[in-house]
Amino acid sequence: MRPFGIRRKRRDSATTDNQHQIIQHVPDHIAIIMDGNGRWAKARGLPRIAGHHSGMLAMREVVRACDDLGVKYLTLYSFSTENWKRPRQEIEYLWRLVDEFFALDIEELVERNVRITILGDTTELPAPTQATVNRALQLTASNTGLRLQFALNYGSRREIVEAVQAISEMTVLGNIKPEEINEKTFSDALATKGIPDPDLLIRTSGDQRISNFLLWQIAYTELYFVEEMWPEFKRRHLEDAIRAYNARERRYGGLK
Repeated sequence: MRPFGIRRKRRDSATTDNQHQIIQHVPDHIAIIMDGNGRWAKARGLPRIAGHHSGMLAMREVVRACDDLGVKYLTLYSFSTENWKRPRQEIEYLWRLVDEFFALDIEELVERNVRITILGDTTELPAPTQATVNRALQLTASNTGLRLQFALNYGSRREIVEAVQAISEMTVLGNIKPEEINEKTFSDALATKGIPDPDLLIRTSGDQRISNFLLWQIAYTELYFVEEMWPEFKRRHLEDAIRAYNARERRYGGLK
């Protein structure tokens, strides 16, 4: 398998300039539900783990594309709190993929000035995977480019419950009065504090649901669903999604 860094493209390349001529406005924050790895593999008579590996390759292409296009935040739904219900062998393979991705790709991510952050509870992950993730966080902590967020062992309902618990504790301690609690108070108690809400949410595989992902944060996010399974999702599909986003009028409940 070819490492991430071999195909690196500079933002000032002619290809990227042409892309910016076609896509006039790039969303600041794109979130993606990377769905359909298992079904993609099954349709080809392959084991589910083959779908996950191909999904990792698709993820690499999308990360590169977002960085080239100037996206500021990319949040990828990598492993949900509900995914623990899957077969043990499949889960173990997913953790090995996390290790593989960072082992092969961290050099280019650092070179591209990408900062990696995690949404979710990594303390429940296997110790080697925790070490891999922590190393990636440390190596990219001072980077100022694309913010690449992996929702890893993440569930939005859990996140909301934990925010309520944190705010409740603040009220018990007298740090805030109940009548002072507002949307900003709640947003600041979430794992995404300081990060703008997604402008565009993409889900692959044809399913049209949110699956416990960023429920609070996507209140006014534009939703875009595609039939392609995640391993089939390429740069051109990302660009199509951004063009569709640009064709929409965002009114946030008001009028223009």
